Amino acid sequence: MTIDLHIHSLASDGKFSIQEIFKEAKNRGITFLSITNHDNINGQTQAITEAKKTDIRYISGVELNVTLSYQKYKNGQTFALDFLGYQFNPNNQALQNKLALLTHYRQKRATKILQNINTEFKKENIPPLTKKDLQKITQTVEGTLGRPHIADYLVNKKIVANRQEAFDKYLIKCDVPKYPLHLEEAAKLIQDAGGKLVLAHPSDSCGTSLQPITQNIQEQTRIIQENMLQYIDGVECWHPSHTTKTTQHYIKFAKEHNLLMTGGSDCHQKPVIMGTIKVPSWTIDQFC
Repeated sequence: MTIDLHIHSLASDGKFSIQEIFKEAKNRGITFLSITNHDNINGQTQAITEAKKTDIRYISGVELNVTLSYQKYKNGQTFALDFLGYQFNPNNQALQNKLALLTHYRQKRATKILQNINTEFKKENIPPLTKKDLQKITQTVEGTLGRPHIADYLVNKKIVANRQEAFDKYLIKCDVPKYPLHLEEAAKLIQDAGGKLVLAHPSDSCGTSLQPITQNIQEQTRIIQENMLQYIDGVECWHPSHTTKTTQHYIKFAKEHNLLMTGGSDCHQKPVIMGTIKVPSWTIDQFC
């Protein structure tokens, strides 16, 4: 049995449509999956339909960017972590309303990011980005607008060679904070909609995780235990960024605290790595 509970589609920053994801999943022998787009659940009804057509077991999913602040860490400054919501009712009105608000804010955030990029462009004598450029960026987005879409646009305009250069040269320094969704609210939204909230890739060295606070996995789980246990239902143990040692540490931690254990490829189809993370078949029983 092949399981992948962390996949992104065109509705956020993936390259495949929902239909294409299910076609690829079928070809790869994936039998249990979830599409977890960033702050977006618009495609969940379609995913449920595609799952029935392809005879693949499916649970609803979303990846939420959550703002946290603990006095003991980063001198009380805010930082972000990603949390995965699973098995919620995608028709829940409160959840839909909140995500619509986040989507609206992302548009405002993109405008401010472009303004910051223009400040950098001025130093380099590069023509500034305009409202028409923002419109063109928005037209490429099916769901949630984010920095990867801006990066791709800079590549298309040949300002940078690739997405990584766009981030390294502009998007990191020109970033604007996301809408502050706090852990308590995120947990209530998902759990009130009948779902479960899972801390995503807690030790991802290349993404949003606890790594910037501490690379020590013992300290990471201490932070989770002291600050998050009352809100979360599980932790993502299997992830491409996790070493075997890290995975085993988080499995042990999850068992000690009776938490769900999930995993997935975090596939954005660049390259296509769906189903390549070996998630044990017994994890499916947690969602019965």
